[in-house]
Amino acid sequence: MPSPDTLIPIDSIGPSGSYRTRRHTIVKDVRGVPTLRLSLIPRLFLWRSISAMHKAAPKSVEKRAEILAKAGEIFSTESIDGMSPDTYQRMVSRICGLPLYMARKSTEIIAESAIKAYQTSAFARPLAAVDDWRAPQTLDGGAVWVRRGNIFGVLASGNTPSVHSLWLEALALGYKVVVRPSQREPLTPYRLIRALHMAGFDTDQIMFLPTNHAEAEDIVEASDLSIVYGGDAMVQKYHNRPTVLTEGPGRSKILITEDAWQESMDMIIESVAGKGATNCINTTAIFVEGDPAPFAKALADRLAKMPSHPPDHDKAILPVQQLDQALALENLLHQRALGTKPILNEVVHDLGDGAAVLRPAVFLLNDPNASQTRVELPFPCVWVAPWSKDYGIPPLKDTLVLTAITRDEELIDSLLNEPSILNLYLGNTPTTFLEPGIPHDSYLGEFLMRTKGVARN
Repeated sequence: MPSPDTLIPIDSIGPSGSYRTRRHTIVKDVRGVPTLRLSLIPRLFLWRSISAMHKAAPKSVEKRAEILAKAGEIFSTESIDGMSPDTYQRMVSRICGLPLYMARKSTEIIAESAIKAYQTSAFARPLAAVDDWRAPQTLDGGAVWVRRGNIFGVLASGNTPSVHSLWLEALALGYKVVVRPSQREPLTPYRLIRALHMAGFDTDQIMFLPTNHAEAEDIVEASDLSIVYGGDAMVQKYHNRPTVLTEGPGRSKILITEDAWQESMDMIIESVAGKGATNCINTTAIFVEGDPAPFAKALADRLAKMPSHPPDHDKAILPVQQLDQALALENLLHQRALGTKPILNEVVHDLGDGAAVLRPAVFLLNDPNASQTRVELPFPCVWVAPWSKDYGIPPLKDTLVLTAITRDEELIDSLLNEPSILNLYLGNTPTTFLEPGIPHDSYLGEFLMRTKGVARN
């Protein structure tokens, strides 16, 4: 075990800049090799930092837009703390097991999101509202779009770097932002926040505060509004907190009502295994009208051909984890799959260096209401079930993204009007489709902002 002092330091960034603490954690790569030394701040430092943040004044709208665009360029093109974009992407790939192509793609997504944050943050603004009380629309009475608070806390996940593309809109809207990174992958938010500071944001306007789990709740308590990523337990914990936006399991799905899935197989493969197969927008359940068995067999045949490579290999597609963690996931999968028909279920591919590729799994169900359709795992694992109009909408509820391959307009109307289906794609659009300006779980601005009546003479 190397000394922590020989590892790459990832320091906290408070109101006075970088702060290297004695307390730290070691971030290992997927082979179990120590890679980063992540500082962990004490509770008192956290509260003092956010107190200083409350006193800081936001920059003007024009300045925020200018800084965000510049930060996007710095993040994606420049060396930060001596680390080039290529070195950063390879390191992210190794520590979170994300295929290298997705580490590169995530860099582009984050940069584009920063460059466009000012424009995309305005998509949530009601047509009747304006940004500034000085606008002529308020002369006879009108609506001004204002913040619900001043401090936005982020408890981030580590499954994919692109989660950090979302909170950039909060900065564009004038919020001051504090990010508590995942201990699995702290490198992306650290690099992004350093880029934001290099571009012109002050250190009391955007902070990087790594903590242990015990102090994470303090960020929620100290912030006006927060976004929290996690599993079902986290969603349940914050379910009744109007100041907390939860981002839990996506349980994204595909519905096929026509015998035309052969033409859509490329889209279905992308939905199941694209983007590294670790996102909440990856498909985990597919419902097929009629006999689903031929479809499940064809899907398994295609997924079985995917290669197994280390994550930083140029041709890597599938996610990688430490071998013991991969075996634990495989064991969990087999427990959850009891009573189903396995079509493809050899999940763990040992790379021989302490890491293992998590290969695709396909299971056939005989009931669309089976509990397995709600099981979401961090690799391409999909449950295929029969469906008919007699079953209706209930099996399709609680879905972040649903792609429907159907021409049934009455069904489309029902899917669009179901509140628990958050995004609906039609035809040959993968559930993984997501571009800046497209709502993820509604627009973030719908949570961060409100309208206020203003009248003057």
